Parts: sequence; structure tokens; C-alpha cells
Amino acid sequence: MNLDLIGLHRLIERSLNEDIGTGDLTTNSIVPIKAVSTGYILAKEAGVIAGMPVAEMVFRYLDPEVQLLARAEDGEWVEPGRLLMEVRGSARAILSGERLALNFLQHLSGIATRTAQLVRLVGGNKPAIIDTRKTTPGLRVLEKYAVRVGGGNNHRFGLYDAVLIKDNHIKIAGGIAKAVAMARRGSPHTSKIEVEVESLAGVKEALEAGADIIMLDNMNLVMMQEAVALVSGRALVEASGGITEKSIQAVAAAGVDLISVGALTHSVKSLDISLDLEAIKHKLN
Repeated sequence: MNLDLIGLHRLIERSLNEDIGTGDLTTNSIVPIKAVSTGYILAKEAGVIAGMPVAEMVFRYLDPEVQLLARAEDGEWVEPGRLLMEVRGSARAILSGERLALNFLQHLSGIATRTAQLVRLVGGNKPAIIDTRKTTPGLRVLEKYAVRVGGGNNHRFGLYDAVLIKDNHIKIAGGIAKAVAMARRGSPHTSKIEVEVESLAGVKEALEAGADIIMLDNMNLVMMQEAVALVSGRALVEASGGITEKSIQAVAAAGVDLISVGALTHSVKSLDISLDLEAIKHKLN
């Protein structure tokens, strides 16, 4: 679950510039420039933690000499009141970086927690719970990282790394068979071809065209079961569209290989996490 450190550094730089701009007016007015303190990052509700390395990078960017003591790891389930991290260093840096560090931690932990809940509901490895491209612009790599932290898997990262033929592609191409053939010619021979279908007729056409993965878009359970039986292992089957905690077990029981859930990233609730700062005890010499 490695992160792109160079890309992450640039993201943090842009985000801090957006928040701090020419300076933190409140903190710089109140806190002496050489003041030091210790901040305690605490979980206020139960969930799976994700984004600890990101929060650390925020504080290190503002104070390279900051001391960070991680008390939890990404992927760990925590209960309310759990100490996640101690941050010791420049009080100005801690206060100026607090909001951004917490924003990352809260958002990514919310994604990891929601993912872990769905993974538990389907009972482990099959079907795999996967994300979509319905991510926050600029945060896709981190959000997909959080899905993996929560035990899920990633669908394609972008339009560049996989072929997914959707309804509008099919309309323009003039049918599933033509769209698949064109995609085969236009993509590397190592690429798998996925086709989105809405009916059993579409499943048959995608199979005949040689699709590697067939996405069942918003199908009801009866049709989904018939589609799985029709495919009979000749392609991977992905269920997609409006799948929730209430319906996911029934969808899994239909026999699909993959369940994609856009809500993992596009409408997830952040985990409640806070930072408490000690009073200034001394100043740097």
C-alpha cells in the first residue's frame, strides 16, 4: 500500500497554500514564534484508521524538526478515545497544520471504515469490494489507498489503465460487438476489456464479443442470478449501481465476482478525529 511520496508532497504543498496563504493570521498574532507544545490526535468514534503518513507529512512540511510519535497504524481498528499520534514541536506549525492533517485523517479513515464494514458483510475474499472513479478531484490516489486500507480493492485508477465500455461508448460504436472489437484494436494486447450491460441480451452479446469482465449495471437480484448462470465462469462478473449495506449480502449471494460501490468515496462520512494541544510550556532557545 505504498503512496506516491513526490505527488503527496505536492498535494500537501498546494493544500497548505490554499489554507494558510500568506500566513495564519490568528496563530501568528497569538502564539510566540519560538513557542513549542505537544498535540494529541484522538479518535472520537470507532473506525479503521487511514492517512497517518499523510498527517505526519503535513506537520513535517511546516516544521521539519517536529517529533511525531504514532500510536496507531493505518488499517487498525480503534475505539473512541484512542490516542493516534503525538505531535511535538513548533506550536505555530501544529496549529497551522491541524486542520489539514485532520481533514486528511478524517476523510480517509471514513473511507477505510466504510470499506471494512462492507467487506465484513460479504464475509471476506469473494466477492471483492471495489471502488470506482467517483472520487474527489485531486484526491483519487489517497482515496483509493484508503479503500485498500479498509480491505477493499481498486478498480481502474483512470481512463488510461483499463478499458471499460459503457452505454454511451456502445451507442457511438453501434453495438457491443463493434465496441469490443474497436477497443481490442485500440488498446494493448495485455489489456482486459470490460463491458457495462443492463440486460441479459447485453450479457450474451458481451460474451460472444469476448469481453473479459461484464458489469451488471443496476440489475435486480433475479436478473443478476440469471446473468451469473449465463456467464458460467467465462468472464468475471461485476455488480454495480445503488448497492448498500442492506442489499450487499444478497448481491454477493447472487454469485458475482466483484461488487463496485461508488459511495465508498463519493459520499462517505468522515470519522470524527480531533487534536488537543497542551499549553505552551517553554520556548526554544
